[in-house]
Amino acid sequence: MENKNHRIVKLMQTGLLASLCFVSFTFLQIKIPVPGGDAVSLHVGNAFCVLAALLLGGWYGGLAGAIGMTISDLLDPVYMVGAPKTFILKLCIGLTTGLIAHKYAKIDQSDDKKYILKWSIIASICGLAFNVVFDPLVGYFYKQYILGQPQEMAAVLAKLSVITTLINAIVSVILVSFIYNAIRPILTKSGLLLPVEKTN
Repeated sequence: MENKNHRIVKLMQTGLLASLCFVSFTFLQIKIPVPGGDAVSLHVGNAFCVLAALLLGGWYGGLAGAIGMTISDLLDPVYMVGAPKTFILKLCIGLTTGLIAHKYAKIDQSDDKKYILKWSIIASICGLAFNVVFDPLVGYFYKQYILGQPQEMAAVLAKLSVITTLINAIVSVILVSFIYNAIRPILTKSGLLLPVEKTN
């Protein structure tokens, strides 16, 4: 019964964080149009994907980011065709962050604030570094070979994506490190920070 209750709470938290990913990307982004009717964006949606992975573990966190930001893409005519790519990449951000934070560093089992701060930052950097490398790379091949976009246009978009994704990553690491380490003690005290290994 306890495991079932933990899973229900974890699913509710996943839904909440998926909503935060959706809202932050849909309403707080700065969209930069590029030739061909496409665009790149400055946003903090990935921060909440990483936050979800730190709080819930890789799978739940990745799903929160993937679901929230994929829905956002589906509701935006500019990004709609990129929704499958978004789902895979955001899931991988969560899995990468969760792997470092929970499987390797096991921050959910530690009470050492300095240790938790250090590894939450390292895990955030790893998850978002994955995105900095693979978002432009996957985007280039996706646009060219799946959507049939001309190579020159796909290359321009990939180059712009490197810049915006790097800016997004830097801002997101700072933001998520602050938020996670600020709310973790509150969630722990209230019993809402569930052990990752019980539900993953």
